Amino acid sequence: MSNVVTMIPVRMASTRLPNKPLLDINGKSLLQRVYENVKKTVPGDVFVAAGDQVIVNACEKFGAKAVLTDPSLPSGTDRIAAALKEIDPEGKYDIVVNFQGDAVNVNPSVNNDLIEMIERTGCDIATVGMVFDNENDVKEPSNVKIVMGLRQGQTEGRCLYFTRAQAPFIRNPEKCKNHDFYHHIGIYVYRAESLKKFVELPVGVLEERESLEQLRALENGMQIRAKLINELTLNKNAPADIDTPEDLEEARKWIK
Repeated sequence: MSNVVTMIPVRMASTRLPNKPLLDINGKSLLQRVYENVKKTVPGDVFVAAGDQVIVNACEKFGAKAVLTDPSLPSGTDRIAAALKEIDPEGKYDIVVNFQGDAVNVNPSVNNDLIEMIERTGCDIATVGMVFDNENDVKEPSNVKIVMGLRQGQTEGRCLYFTRAQAPFIRNPEKCKNHDFYHHIGIYVYRAESLKKFVELPVGVLEERESLEQLRALENGMQIRAKLINELTLNKNAPADIDTPEDLEEARKWIK
């Protein structure tokens, strides 16, 4: 049985939605709702990797464990790695879940499948994909695609590439049995040692080109596997995460 820790990276510096982590959703802050969803669903310890003292203070009030990290860290991945180094200098944790601090309506149980996948396959990183159901969405560069060689009926595989382009190209549609394109959902679970290695690597050539940090791992020979899921959210009517004032209002409407 692996020793698992979930890290929730959170910082206050949101330009579109100021003070986002502490905004109220029907009596509880966004951060508290995310923390409580994770705590009751994912095995192991849960910590908030905070970029600001005000977040640490808020966590203390609702009973969450928080670690203050350097606010200048460039990404949530760097933030959880820094927090892990702080709380686990002896390396007792085997697996690290990265759960986004604004993912108030993402079902945390998705991570349990990814934990199992790492335990079973030994891959470095586990992530999530969904089949695109709209051809226009495939063409949109903001929707990241996973390139995987899945046969019909398979729901899990090794990630060969991630791209903002429409890929893979279908040369002979009449001969191809699987025309699916896979939408990458930015949920990650890491082997602890792989996370530590990843953040020490220099920015990759392809990572810089596509602005996708997971390509750094692939460029350096790390294995990423993805599981296809059909449902991501707890409430189908509410947004998965909170990015805009409109998302916040929808969350308040549906999340009680």
